[in-house]
Formats: sequence, C-alpha cells, structure tokens
Amino acid sequence: MLLADLAWPAVAALDRNTPVIFPIAALEQHGRHMPVFTDSMLTSELVRRAEAALGARVLFAPLTWLGNSHHHMDFPGTLSAEPRVYLDLLNGLLENFIAHGFRRLIFLNGHGGNDTPGKQSVFETRQKHRDRQDLLLLSATYWNLGAEPWKHDTSIQQRVMGHACEWETSMILRLRPELVGDLTKTCDVPFGNPFEPATRGWTMPDRSEPGHVGDPRSATAEKGEVLFQCFTESVVKLLERVIAWDGRSWEG
Repeated sequence: MLLADLAWPAVAALDRNTPVIFPIAALEQHGRHMPVFTDSMLTSELVRRAEAALGARVLFAPLTWLGNSHHHMDFPGTLSAEPRVYLDLLNGLLENFIAHGFRRLIFLNGHGGNDTPGKQSVFETRQKHRDRQDLLLLSATYWNLGAEPWKHDTSIQQRVMGHACEWETSMILRLRPELVGDLTKTCDVPFGNPFEPATRGWTMPDRSEPGHVGDPRSATAEKGEVLFQCFTESVVKLLERVIAWDGRSWEG
C-alpha cells in the first residue's frame, strides 16, 4: 500500500498497528560508470517488489532521496543534507506518524551513509517517547538483513556491500542498463581493512580515486535479478516480523 496514492480519510481509516515504512536513500556519486541516483533507484525497486508481496498489510511512504552523503562531496553531482539536519528530518518523519497514531515505524535504508543516522534517529525518538511501551521504531539497511545471494548464484563474488560494486552495478544493469558505463574501463578497488573492528571516519578519496569500492567488472543483469530477489525476500521477512509483533515484547 502506497501512502502517495491515498487520500487522508483512507489513511485515517487504517489500523494504527499497520507498519509504516519510510524508504531512505541518497543522490551521490557512484564512480565513473554509474548514475548518481543509484541508491534511490535500487531502494525504489525493492519497495516496489516488497509492496507487491505485502499489499495492504504495510504502508510505504514515498522515498526520501536526499541522504547523508558528505563523505562523497569531493565528487561533483553529490547532494547531501547536513548531518544534524538529516537527523532532524528523520526524527520528524517518525514524529509525524506518531502524531497520526501509528505505532510501528521503520526506516528502510538503501545508502551506507544513512545507517548511523537511521539508528540514532530511532534511538532519539524512542527516548522522547520513553513512556510508550507500544512503539516499535526500527532502522534497517536492506543488505544487512541476512541475505546471502552468493548461495543462490555461485558466480557472485562479493560477500558484503561495496559502492558502485559488483552488487550495485549488477542491479542497475537489471533495471537501467543504458545508464551503466563501460565496465572494461573500471578496476578492482579493494575493500581493505580500515582499522577494523574499530570504526574509522573517512571520506571517499581516502579509499578510492575513481569513487567506487569493489570490482564492478564482474557485474551482470542476471546477477542483478538474483540480488533483487534475495534482498526483497529479506525485507519481506523483516516486515512480516513487524506485522506479527504482539505490541509489547522485546523480541520479535
């Protein structure tokens, strides 16, 4: 069910336990071979597929395409919200639907730079409403939900998300192949070990001159379809858990 298609009386008539999904993504550079709207295109396709699977059991808000992308600002074309402004935006989205009476609110994230703000936002908003035991506030990045696409297609080489990498390039090849540049002119940019398990502050030029991380040369549209199917399945499984939550328990 798409919020954008509904008149307000239809929203008012919904069960307030209906999960409300806020898809969040970005507009930022994706190397020399990929469009700047990559994250938003991929997240939108996952929403389309998940909505088709779940129907009226969940409500999807329109995609918020502006993200936290300051680490890509060395590359022209990137648009980024100031980090605190972005946090306030996310908090505001939650507060809007808390004001409308809804209790199960989820950020579905499709951009790595939004992962920390999404987690911080659900934490901050929960503290503000600490007397509410019926609220479920979640932030989920789609590629971190347990999908293992390499088990479905053994030619998939990556095991984690990169940037304009085998995974993202394959999915854009599945959606809009005409937007993908000449992959023979790309190269492998290793993921490296940035002092893990510590978390390092970084900008993209710290890691990559062309702006991508991973090896897009092995990308194919066929892999892209497998990736979409696997990620959609993991998103749907999470939302099924949200639907089934009893409204009280810590676990779900």
